[in-house]
Amino acid sequence: MTIDTDLPDFPALLLTKDGDATNAAFGTMRHADLMASEAGGDVLVEVSHSSLNYKDGLAITGAAPVVRRWPMVPGIDFVGTVSASDSPDYQPGDSVIATGWGMGETHLGAYAAYARVPAGFLVPKPDGLSAAECMAIGTAGYTAMLCVQALEGAGVTPDKGPILVTGAAGGVGSVAVSILAKLGYAVWAASGRPELADYLTGLGAAQILSREEVAAAKGPMGKERWAGAVDVAGGDTLAQVLAQTQYGGAVAACGLADSLGLKTTVAPFILRNVSLLGVDSVMTPFETRRTAWARLATDLPKEALAAATNTVLVKDVLPLAGAILKGQVKGRTVVQIKDGF
Repeated sequence: MTIDTDLPDFPALLLTKDGDATNAAFGTMRHADLMASEAGGDVLVEVSHSSLNYKDGLAITGAAPVVRRWPMVPGIDFVGTVSASDSPDYQPGDSVIATGWGMGETHLGAYAAYARVPAGFLVPKPDGLSAAECMAIGTAGYTAMLCVQALEGAGVTPDKGPILVTGAAGGVGSVAVSILAKLGYAVWAASGRPELADYLTGLGAAQILSREEVAAAKGPMGKERWAGAVDVAGGDTLAQVLAQTQYGGAVAACGLADSLGLKTTVAPFILRNVSLLGVDSVMTPFETRRTAWARLATDLPKEALAAATNTVLVKDVLPLAGAILKGQVKGRTVVQIKDGF
C-alpha cells in the first residue's frame, strides 16, 4: 500500500529558527511534508496522545540545541492508530507506540495529528494499557523500566538492600519508584522538592532523602548505603551516588538533569565492584522495547500511574515546556493530541 500524500492538511505544533531563537507556533501541515524513509516500510499513524518530557522542554524553548532539522514538530513519543502502511508488520487499525529514534530532533515528532515513521520505530501497544496510560508511561516511564531491567540484569535483587532513585518526583523517577516498590524493593526517593514527600510515599517510597543529603558525602568513597540506584541527574549527584553504593551494587544512569559531566574516580569500581550501567531509550532494539512495554503493562501499578499523571491538551503545552526545565512539573504529563488543538 502506498501512503497517500494528498490527504487534507492537519494541525501541528511547529518549531522554526530565527537566528539564535526558537519560535514555537501552531499551524497546519501537508501530508507531503511528512518524512518518508528512503528504505521504505513507512507507517502513517493518527496520533492520539503524546507526553511532555525534559527533552521536549529543551526543544520547544531552545534551551539546548536538541533540534537538528528545521522546521520541526516536537514530541519524542506517541501512541496512535495506523492509518496506512507500506510495511507488512503493521496494518490499518493497529494500535502502536513510538519512542525515541530522533523524533522531535531529526525526525518530525508527535505534536501533530499525524506522524509518518519507519516501521522500525514502532512497537505494538500491549494489551492491558489504554492509549492515555501508554503516554502516562511514555518515554520517561519506559526508560524507568529499562533501568529496572538493567539493575535486575546486574543481580541487584530486593534482598540486597535499598534502591536509591534520584529526581524521584520527576517523570522517570516517579515511575521507577512505583515499579521498584511493587517488585519488592525498599525504595529511597531523593528529591529537591521536600513538599512532595507525601506524594513519593504514596508511590511506594520507603524513605525520603533530600537532594542535598545525597550530594553531601564528599570524596571517592562514602558510607555504603544502597544496593543500587536509578540516576537521572548525572554530574556531582551521580558521582556521590556511586561513592555510596554497596559492594557489588549497580547504578543505572539515564539522565543529565544536573550535568553532562562526571567527576569521579575508579575507586567504587575497583574497590567495591560497583557497576555503572548506561541506559539509552532512543535506539533500543525491538525485542528489548517490546519486553519493557509488556512488563510495564503488568509491573506498574495503575493507581500509582494515575497518581503521578496530569493531562493537558496540546494547545496548552507551551507554558509547561519552560516549567519542566525548572523542575516545576510533577510526575508525568500526558499531552492529548487528537481533539487537542
